[in-house]
Amino acid sequence: MTDERDGARPRSRKQQRRLEEFDGQEEAFVRYFKERVYATFTGLAIVLVVSASDHAEPDHAFFALVLGVVGITAAGFVSDIVSHLAVHQEFPSAGEFAVLGRIAGGALGTVVVPGILIALAWLDVMHLETALRVSSIVYIATLGVIGWAAVRRARLSWVQKLVALGILLALGLLVIGLQTLAHSI
Repeated sequence: MTDERDGARPRSRKQQRRLEEFDGQEEAFVRYFKERVYATFTGLAIVLVVSASDHAEPDHAFFALVLGVVGITAAGFVSDIVSHLAVHQEFPSAGEFAVLGRIAGGALGTVVVPGILIALAWLDVMHLETALRVSSIVYIATLGVIGWAAVRRARLSWVQKLVALGILLALGLLVIGLQTLAHSI
């Protein structure tokens, strides 16, 4: 697999297919990745706040999570349209709207596993505390994988990669703390 980026390692077949889904638009893939991170942080903050509640109910937890992630996804979608209007002075084309839809779909995908877990708690298949704990682990693992993937391909020494991963971890904890505080007020 050839890659025309200066000095970068070749892309894997999976990475190449993912880029092709976005019509080869690397910037669209960047936005896709960014929206998934936003939705993951939002979902994690909501799960943590609901977990901290003394009287959490599965139906409340489910709707808070789904509506929160749908809300942040809709905000990202509208933001992309407004940005396109501001820069290009016209609405996105049909193809560009399709890319924006795929970006939003990727962000919505972050709610699937936690949503199913909380729905199972709502149906009394599992305890809500367990569903929320596992959902938190899923979100934290997702953020960890995203951070690792971002740093892994960077053109840095292993020490620099370790420092970069540590900085991303610290910033991630800061974001989680701020979002949790905001949702708990």
